[in-house]
Amino acid sequence: MTPAVLAGVDGSPESTAAAHWAAEEALRRGVPLRLLHAWPWLTDGRASFAGPEDLPVAAQRMLTAAAEDVQARHPGLTVHTDVVLDAAVDGLVAAAEDAALLVLGSRGLGGFTGLLVGSVSMAVAGRAAVPVVVVRPAEEAAGPAGEPSEEVAVPELLVGVDATAPDDAVLDFAFHEAALRGARIRAVHGWDLPPSFAVVGFVPSGTELAGLQAAEEKALAAALAAHRERHPGIEVVEQVRLGAARTLVEDSAGAALVVVGRRRRPYDLGPRLGRIAHAVLHHAQAPVVVVPHD
Repeated sequence: MTPAVLAGVDGSPESTAAAHWAAEEALRRGVPLRLLHAWPWLTDGRASFAGPEDLPVAAQRMLTAAAEDVQARHPGLTVHTDVVLDAAVDGLVAAAEDAALLVLGSRGLGGFTGLLVGSVSMAVAGRAAVPVVVVRPAEEAAGPAGEPSEEVAVPELLVGVDATAPDDAVLDFAFHEAALRGARIRAVHGWDLPPSFAVVGFVPSGTELAGLQAAEEKALAAALAAHRERHPGIEVVEQVRLGAARTLVEDSAGAALVVVGRRRRPYDLGPRLGRIAHAVLHHAQAPVVVVPHD
């Protein structure tokens, strides 16, 4: 059985955006869409339409409405719905084990305006065994398109690449998504000055910086070589700059998708998301997918 695309929904505008984004992705992949709700989400005061005794029923009603909305905009798509009687993070992480992809809304809560992704989405992105996409409401499709313009820009997919230790899972996902979308890839590798420079207070000259930049560009080209060979029809733009997170965030405004990696941890110690994934999730202006890798 082909794994479905899974979207977590809770009736919020953010989850509605996630459901429609997931529907488009399911259609591209030719797989069903599964809408899932973990009913404890409704116990925090936002469920004024239901009492505690009938929350699962109210959740199913909300899911049914969401499925009808998605199918109205995406006719022909197979949509399934499920209510999971579990905490949001645990329920979504467990359900995602059988999914091809998990899509969530951003729902940034709390008093820090710079933190645009809520705790549930961040926790799931750090634990799920499959790629997790986080979508903002403004990214929701505007509905049926009007008359096409004379010139349609080629969509661009950004992928963060650690050229010193590239991971095939992240690059395989990026190239697969680019092929599905007819998009080009902008492969971004950020680098920092060697720590020894900071220790001795050394400021490199322009010539030395150019040499370091050239070495990083060579490393990125080598990291991408095998993937370019396997996907000759995909245009790839290589970009090397100081600071990967800043580059990915700055270039995300016009991107169809931003792809970053997350190293799997065998133990529940330390942060589950690296600094780049954390920063991009909070500040990117496009959907962000976090791909787990070894």
